[in-house]
Amino acid sequence: MKTSTQKTKRNLLQKILIIVGPTASGKTALAIELAKRFEGEVISADSRQVYRGLDIGTGKVTKKEMAGVQHRLIDVASPKRVYTADDFVKAGRKAIADIAQRGKLPIIAGGTGFYIDALVGNITLPHVPPNKAFRKSLEGKSAAELFVMLVEKDPVRAETIDAQNPVRLIRALEIAEAIGTTPPPSHESLYDTLWIGIDVPVEVLYEKIEARLKARMKSGMLAEAKSLHAEGLSWKRMEALGLEYRYMARLLQKQITRVEFDRDLATEIRHYAKRQRMYWRRNKEITWIQKDTTLELSADIEKWLS
Repeated sequence: MKTSTQKTKRNLLQKILIIVGPTASGKTALAIELAKRFEGEVISADSRQVYRGLDIGTGKVTKKEMAGVQHRLIDVASPKRVYTADDFVKAGRKAIADIAQRGKLPIIAGGTGFYIDALVGNITLPHVPPNKAFRKSLEGKSAAELFVMLVEKDPVRAETIDAQNPVRLIRALEIAEAIGTTPPPSHESLYDTLWIGIDVPVEVLYEKIEARLKARMKSGMLAEAKSLHAEGLSWKRMEALGLEYRYMARLLQKQITRVEFDRDLATEIRHYAKRQRMYWRRNKEITWIQKDTTLELSADIEKWLS
């Protein structure tokens, strides 16, 4: 329970609304709905939507879907370079300040939990410089081998990381090598946060994941990957850009069949959604809602803002 001093201090902080949940749960649509109702602007907290050209594969919100609501941290980086959590935190805090200065409500929406926790100060990002010798020692190791190493060195970080992304795994191992483990959660709030989580029954969520994947393929997701490669994005880099692009890179190189692509990608996305749910369940500040409780939710937000 927070003391009166803690509550008073928190009331002096900038208010930000945070909407989280697993992939395909409807975070973006809810953020837009609430932004229109409470004069807000949305900051996307998605580690892949920051990249230009990764549109269909990341489910990036379209201009039409935005319905006039300003969105930040979308299309801010080239997919050829690595955009880090530190980059996100710096840009995100700048966006929050700008939105607030204009009298708008900053609304964070996304599924990259590590980014959001770092943004609001729940996690302190370790400033560990690149270690070329250490990175070289890990060359040639598979993602599976790197993940096993990370589980041993930093099991907390292993719970949230993309277990098939060598770039992120090596960076996590580099940090663990330098400082031991991920820094513990901070207890010093940077913002007055209201956390909302969208809770979707597992069987419904899995159906939505399957339907969304089919819709994206029909919309030209594979053509998008071909275009990115034609524009100079290497297969290796594409593999590091998350599940959809990893599997499309393998399919386009004929490393897997279309049947394997459809089956395995859907399975991996379900596993990813499960990891997201587990990650957010540890945050006791989150109020979990069903999509049809937005009326009651609005009353809670109005009370929080008053």
